[in-house]
Amino acid sequence: MSATAVTNPSATGTKTRLVSLDVLRGITIAFMILVNNGNQYSYWPLHHIDWNGWTPTDLVFPTFLFVAGVSMVFSFESRLRKGESKSAIFSHALRRSVILFLLGLVVNGYPFFHLGTLRIYGVLQRFAVCLFIAAVLELWDRGTKSKIAVLIFCLIAYWIIMRWVPVPGYGLPGRDIPFLDKDANWVAYLDRHIFPGRLYEGTRDPEGLLSNLPALGTAILGMLTAIWLRRTDKTTPQKFFGLWSAAFVCLLLGKLWGFWFPINKKLWTSSYVLFAAGWSLLGLAICYWLIEIKKWTRGWTSPWIIFGSNAITAYVFSELLAPTLWAFHFGAAHKSIGQVIYASIFAKIPDPAFGALLYSLTFVAVCFLPVLVLYRKKIFIKI
Repeated sequence: MSATAVTNPSATGTKTRLVSLDVLRGITIAFMILVNNGNQYSYWPLHHIDWNGWTPTDLVFPTFLFVAGVSMVFSFESRLRKGESKSAIFSHALRRSVILFLLGLVVNGYPFFHLGTLRIYGVLQRFAVCLFIAAVLELWDRGTKSKIAVLIFCLIAYWIIMRWVPVPGYGLPGRDIPFLDKDANWVAYLDRHIFPGRLYEGTRDPEGLLSNLPALGTAILGMLTAIWLRRTDKTTPQKFFGLWSAAFVCLLLGKLWGFWFPINKKLWTSSYVLFAAGWSLLGLAICYWLIEIKKWTRGWTSPWIIFGSNAITAYVFSELLAPTLWAFHFGAAHKSIGQVIYASIFAKIPDPAFGALLYSLTFVAVCFLPVLVLYRKKIFIKI
């Protein structure tokens, strides 16, 4: 991990940098922090769906992974053009993945680090695994055919495993047991045998090992999007139309496949990959139209560019701040700082849902401050 002082990231390499992508990254990380710091009173769009189906919250993580896939292609292209070797890029990708994975373990363990029950899976761990495999794929072949082939394999193979392979001790999904039963499925079965006692939901984990297979598809869809956007034979309006069309196709295919393989974030089903990518493409298309075509950049883009400039830093800071506020208890009342703050301010608001929203927004604003300081000092922490 290194901190580098460079020029404004929205202005660096103005001929190749996609400001709309920077903005989407910032919006995504801000929304991720927002939904991660709600409570039981939060409005329904700020909660994850319990199982099958979706809410806006369920689209945040795949959008961040999608954006990372887009960014990777542009980053590798720039580094190769500057003469950096593929072996050097591979070494950096490996180092980045190891650091992300270790950061994920720190986030999971903080503040008490109970090593006997430490959760191994997590958001950053999924990033580490998927982005490393995606990096290898990009270094092996920078074209589209191999990526499309791997994407199809990931989605179809996962569907076959989840639908047509009997789960030991349970039977065939859809015949002996309900299809996508919460505990009687291959993802939960493998995770319970690999990391017993270390799973987020006890008997299962939303970032389980097997579901990295379709999650890789999310990153690949981002990579394919980048290949489309870097084409020199297409005009900016044509690229926008391509984004819009791809969003429609992915949303349609995701919904259709969902009739047979339900949209499910916790299992990262293949239909969910396509459906979530459709929303990611739609968000990118909107940002692309506003920024790259209409040139509406004054004022509103700045906060998102700042958030996106140190996105991983903002996320890790938020994940460490939350337990700092809520895990340590003090005084005769044995209350945490978070309990005192919430009870003194946000719990007094008559509408509990609105109070929860204001708390979440305040938390996002607090997390914005360190990345704002880093941005103004032109420090961008690179992993």
